[in-house]
Amino acid sequence: MSDSNVSKIILAKWSDRFFAWLVDFVIISGISTIIIFVMFGTIDYKVGEGFWAENSQYIPTSIIFFVYWIVLEYKTGQSIGKKMMSLKITDMEGNNPSLKGVIISSFGKAFLLPFDLVLGLIFTNEKRQRIFGKVSNTLIVKIKTSEDTSDIRYLKD
Repeated sequence: MSDSNVSKIILAKWSDRFFAWLVDFVIISGISTIIIFVMFGTIDYKVGEGFWAENSQYIPTSIIFFVYWIVLEYKTGQSIGKKMMSLKITDMEGNNPSLKGVIISSFGKAFLLPFDLVLGLIFTNEKRQRIFGKVSNTLIVKIKTSEDTSDIRYLKD
């Protein structure tokens, strides 16, 4: 097989993925704080008693993250953070992921990220996937810039 028939998928570095997540975290945390303030008149609200009272902001904020990632990553393959870092979510062949794949991947990021990431790093494979990335058959890839034309061949008709 010649090089012209080989597709190249450039896996995103963990550091690029972290910075993309950080951008998304700042954006969604700000939006979540505004929504909570508008609804409750304070950002320090508690619902009930005990564990749930102390962590009552976690669930609504996680739901906002979940919806944010599903909508943007299914529609465009990129959240705002991924766009800034030139990253994209794809299926294992580099194509647009399925809605099911995006939902599974987004669930891991929104609700179980520390668990998802630590286990992904422990049991990592050559594809740099989190656990929910493996389950959803998705990858985070680096998008080539348009200046990188080293593998473009111009042919005359």
